[in-house]
Amino acid sequence: MGQTVIKFGTDGWRAIIGEDFTFDNVRICAQSVANYLKDKSVAGRGLVVGYDTRFESEDFAAAVAEVVAGNGIPCFLCEPATPTPVVSYSILVQGAAGAAIITSSHNAAEWNGFKYKPEYAGSASPEVVAELEKRILDIQSRGGVQRVPLEKAIREGIVRRIDPRGPYVEHVAQLVDLAVLRKAGFRVVHDAMYGAGIGYYRMLIGGDRTDVVEVHSERNPLFPGLARPEPISHNLGDLMRAVVDTRAAVGFATDGDADRVGVVDENGKYIDQLRVFGLLALYLLDVRGWRGPMVKSLSTTSMIDRLGEIYNVPVYETPVGFKYIGPAMMEKGAMIGGEESGGFGFKGHIPERDGMLAGLFILDMMVKLGKNPSQLVEYLFSKVGPHYYDRVDFEFPSDQREVIIQRIRSNPPTIIDGSPVVRIQTEDGYKYHTADGSWLLIRFSGTEPVIRVYTETNDPARVPRILETGKKLAGI
Repeated sequence: MGQTVIKFGTDGWRAIIGEDFTFDNVRICAQSVANYLKDKSVAGRGLVVGYDTRFESEDFAAAVAEVVAGNGIPCFLCEPATPTPVVSYSILVQGAAGAAIITSSHNAAEWNGFKYKPEYAGSASPEVVAELEKRILDIQSRGGVQRVPLEKAIREGIVRRIDPRGPYVEHVAQLVDLAVLRKAGFRVVHDAMYGAGIGYYRMLIGGDRTDVVEVHSERNPLFPGLARPEPISHNLGDLMRAVVDTRAAVGFATDGDADRVGVVDENGKYIDQLRVFGLLALYLLDVRGWRGPMVKSLSTTSMIDRLGEIYNVPVYETPVGFKYIGPAMMEKGAMIGGEESGGFGFKGHIPERDGMLAGLFILDMMVKLGKNPSQLVEYLFSKVGPHYYDRVDFEFPSDQREVIIQRIRSNPPTIIDGSPVVRIQTEDGYKYHTADGSWLLIRFSGTEPVIRVYTETNDPARVPRILETGKKLAGI
C-alpha cells in the first residue's frame, strides 16, 4: 500500500477512518504541528487539543496529545467532546500557540479529520497549511514521530485536561445578553445532529423562562437518520417536525463540530444559509448599530453587497473557506464574515465560524425587533429585495476532474435563463453573473470528490432552471 497523501482542504485534512485516517497518519500530522511550533519558537506556549463525537475521536485526540507531549510541548486536552469554536477560543484563554482538533465537521460517518488553528484562533491560512504539508512530507520520508504515553505525560504535567465550557460561556455573555434570552420565554428547539454541540444551547439560554427542546442530543457516531451531520434542509426533517409539534418559536441545528448553523422558522420551514447571512448582517447593522467591513465567500449571497451599499460599509469577497475569510476579517477589521455553508464569524469573538453564537444573535434579533423568524426574512427582503437560493451536489470519479474542468472552461454560457451573462469569475470554480443580478456557480469541494452547483436569483421558479444549466455545463 502506498504512502497516504495528506492534503488540507478548505478546513483541515479529512479521510476515511481506517483507510487513510489512521493513528499513524494522525501522529504524523501532530508531529508536523509540533515541528512547526518549534521552528517558530512558540512551542513553549503549548497546544490545545480538542475532538468531536465521531468514532474514536477521543482516542485520536489522545494520540495527538502523546505526540505533543513527546516533543516537550505543553498540551491542554479538552474534555469532553467540544465544539470547534470553543476549542478555538481556548487558544486565547490558555495563551497557547494554536490548537489541533480531531473532527470531520459535516462529513458522513465514515470520515474523520484533523484541523489546525493558529494562535489567532481561526482557520489556518493557506500559508500555514503549506508549512504543515511541507513538514508532513518530510516526516513521511524521514520519520521522526516522538511520543510518550498519555498517562505518563499527565502525571508529569506536560498534558493537562481542561473543561473549556466555562470561559466560553463567560465570553459569549459579553457579546449577547444571555439573561435577556433566558427570560424571553421562547421555546427553542436545538438539533445537535449527534455532534459536539450537544447541550450547549440548554447551557447558554436554558434555566429560566426560555425552554430548550433537544433533538439528536446523544452521541451516536453513525448519525442515524442523517445523510451527514450538515445543517441543510434535507437533513433537518426531525428538527422541522419538532418545531411544529412543540409550537416552538425557532429551531437551530449545529453541525458535527458546531461551527455551522441551520435555522428553521416558527412554521417548520428551513431558512437557507444565504438568508441567515443576510439576517445576521442586518442584525449587526440595524439592531446593534455596528459599522465596519463585511467579508463573504464568492459562493454566498449578493444580499451582503446590497446591505453594504445601504449602510455604506465595504464588502470584500474571498475564495470559499474560512482559511481565506478569517485572515481577511483580521486584515480588514471586519464585523462579520460568512460563507454559503452556514458558517459565520463575528468581531469581538474569534475569526472563526461559530454556529452557536450565530443562533444566539438570531434569537436576540427576534427579541429586539419583536418579530418571529419568517417576519425577519420579510423585513430583510424589504431592504434588499427577494432572493432565492439552492445548491445541488454530485459525486464524480476523481480521475474525471480535469475532464469536467475542461468541459466547463470550453463552453462558457452567454445567456442563463434568459438573462445575458455580464461577468465570469474563475478564482475558485466558475461563477457566472447575469444582467438581472442572478448568479450561477460551479465548483469542486475542497474536501471530497464532489462537484457543487449553486444559484441565487430573484424568483423561486428560476432556481431549478438555473441549476439545470449548471449541471449541463458540467456534463452531469
